[in-house]
Order: sequence, then C-alpha cells, then structure tokens
Amino acid sequence: MHVEAETPDVAWEHRTELPLFYLSLLFLAGYAVHVLAHAHSVWRDIAAITVLLTWLCFIVDYLVRLVLSRQRPLRFVRRHWLDTVIVLLPTLRALRMVKVHDAVMAKRARPHRSLYPRVITYAGLSSVLLGFSGSLGLYDAERQDPQSPIQTFWDSVWCVVQTLTTVGYGDVAPVTPLGRLIAVTLMIFGLGLLGAVTGSFSSWLIQIFRRDDEEGPPGDESSPGAPH
Repeated sequence: MHVEAETPDVAWEHRTELPLFYLSLLFLAGYAVHVLAHAHSVWRDIAAITVLLTWLCFIVDYLVRLVLSRQRPLRFVRRHWLDTVIVLLPTLRALRMVKVHDAVMAKRARPHRSLYPRVITYAGLSSVLLGFSGSLGLYDAERQDPQSPIQTFWDSVWCVVQTLTTVGYGDVAPVTPLGRLIAVTLMIFGLGLLGAVTGSFSSWLIQIFRRDDEEGPPGDESSPGAPH
C-alpha cells in the first residue's frame, strides 16, 4: 500500500509538537511567577525573560511553518487560525492538547483510547489550564485599577470559575477593558470545552447503559435442553 510522504510543514509540526508543549508549560510557569511574585523580586525578572524567550520560540515556529507550507500568508492564517491565536496568546496553547496526546501515543507506539475518554480528558485538562492562565491574566489586568473588585489572585480564580461554569453570581466582575476581553475569551472557549465534557460524558454513559441492556442480565438466555 502506497503511503504519501509528509509535507515539510507537517513533518516539522510532528517533530516540534512535544518540545513546544513543554515550552508552553515553561511559559505558563514563568508567567505565573511574573504575575504572583513581588514587584521588586529577582524571580520576577527571571520569569519575564523566560516568558519572552519562550514566546520568541513560538513565533519562530509559526514563521518556519509558514515558510515550509509555501502558502500565501493570508491563506495560511485562515487555515491555521487557532495556531495564529495561540501565537498571540500563548497561554491558550492547551487547546492543542489533542495533537500532543496523539504525538505521545505515536511515540510510545500505543493505540489511541476510545473517542469519549479522549474528548473528556482533553476538554477537562484544557479547561483547567485555560482557567488557571485566565485567572493569572485577569488578576494582572484588574489589580492595577483600585475600583476593581478583583484585588487578589483568589478573587480572580473565583471570577474565572463563575465565568467558565456560566454561573455568574455578579459579586466579582472585571472592569478594565483588558480584563473584560479576557473574560469574553474564557466565555467563548470555556463554554465549548465544558460542553464537550458534559456532552461526551453523557453520551458515554448512554452507550454503556445501552450495551448493558443489549447484553441482558447473566443467565437470562435459556440453554439447550433447559426446561421451558
């Protein structure tokens, strides 16, 4: 059977998927230290350099893929709109977790898990990482405004949890333009991710219950020669 060779941009993506995922975790850790550390701490400066260097790696990767694809820039951006958003907002790189999971399974020569557990795992972990990064960004944006009710990191976490779960108590809400932009982003992506978790989990349970009903209880089938 003839197998088509990988294009240069796809081959590059497969080779760099895992290293870039580890860099994204390093980026998130550096960003967390930069936001939560004291203003005059040396760790804050180290974290800022780490964030800048890892962000530069993401930009270089994006440009290399653009060149290797041999597509016009606008066409490449349209076809890879999520990658474009992730370059602008690297904390959203958790949304590429499906490809990372596939790369790990392929590297270890393990078969893929069934669809529903994969979707639940992907969407659940992505929601956690998205919520954590959103809490950092919201706190960083809102703490500069003395009129904002979000003055601690835990205030930000509480607001993000309300946003992702669509509860919306209204006791804590962003007031700055950047903070509201982050909240809108969390609403869009978070609603889809949590919907995927709940929908897949419900479908998975229905599939299990249907399979149990079709199999029937043990000893339900009459054996040959048994009295009727």
